[in-house]
Amino acid sequence: MRELLEFLTTTLVDNPSQVKISQNLRGGEVHLQMQVSKEDMGRVIGKGGRVANAMRLLLNVAAAQQGKRVSLDINEPD
Repeated sequence: MRELLEFLTTTLVDNPSQVKISQNLRGGEVHLQMQVSKEDMGRVIGKGGRVANAMRLLLNVAAAQQGKRVSLDINEPD
């Protein structure tokens, strides 16, 4: 899951070195937290949250194939 999210995010943003992703496993659920630079937040979230929702959808499909559940949180940059 983490690798898929990292690939999707780094291709979208201008500063791929600023992408930080953490993954926590809780039973059959994978919890992902992502942080990008302030300049790239708009690209990652998208108009009306469309890009973020599309990333969540792709992650859910990949997780379902493995019999797991996934959640994604996008944290505000420092």
